[in-house]
Amino acid sequence: MGALEGKVGIIFGVANHRSIAWSIAQAADAEGAQLVLAYVERMERFVRDLATQLSRPPLLIQCDVQDDAQIEQVYTQIREQHPRLDFLVHAVAFANREDLDGRFIDTSRAGFLTALDVSAYSLTAVTRGALPLMTDGGSVVTLTYLGSVRAMPHYNVMGVAKAALEASVRYLAADLGPQRVRVNAVSAGPIQTLSARGIAGFSEFLSSMSDRSALKRNVEVSEVAQASLFLLGPGASGITGQVLYVDGGFSMMGG
Repeated sequence: MGALEGKVGIIFGVANHRSIAWSIAQAADAEGAQLVLAYVERMERFVRDLATQLSRPPLLIQCDVQDDAQIEQVYTQIREQHPRLDFLVHAVAFANREDLDGRFIDTSRAGFLTALDVSAYSLTAVTRGALPLMTDGGSVVTLTYLGSVRAMPHYNVMGVAKAALEASVRYLAADLGPQRVRVNAVSAGPIQTLSARGIAGFSEFLSSMSDRSALKRNVEVSEVAQASLFLLGPGASGITGQVLYVDGGFSMMGG
């Protein structure tokens, strides 16, 4: 019997076979979960193809997390098929390419608002929508990165958004604890995802990570998925409001 046997969960942010969200979906499926995959319109073809690889057909729903009406519709559709929701994975982030290149001080106001809305506020929006369905408690996990607490090259406004995301984790955890809903984040080391490819110099940074981390290697996407699975499952029942680093020990090493 899997750790998530009989559980129903929604994952926001599956994009393609390289995405961390997809690896989490595969891990949750292997542990017995029934999944709902929420995706942006331009990724529909990829998500539908990936869904055929899961052992239980997931409910597929298009959702723009900047649109409250679409978020509401997601949970309306879930109610039609499932009486409750047990977990939520938030793997959504976006910043305009021009706001990642160059200097942070040159970030546009519009670009700042977009990054914060999609990458940080959306966690609150989708969690609020899920809450009425989490009648037996639940777990929320989001994905963050070390750029939230360090000034990382070419991360710029996304680092500010991730800092806001991590603060949101703590405040949501405090709010929802009485309802037995836990909220945590996984801070993953650099992984070759679609979004990471948009960061200038990422490939060079990735190649240097193995030398600078405690484990002397890069982390695998499956390791991030397994850490997320732990936070979603019963083994983490006493953990909330935390950021779990899965980066081979890079974050704790000296300069």
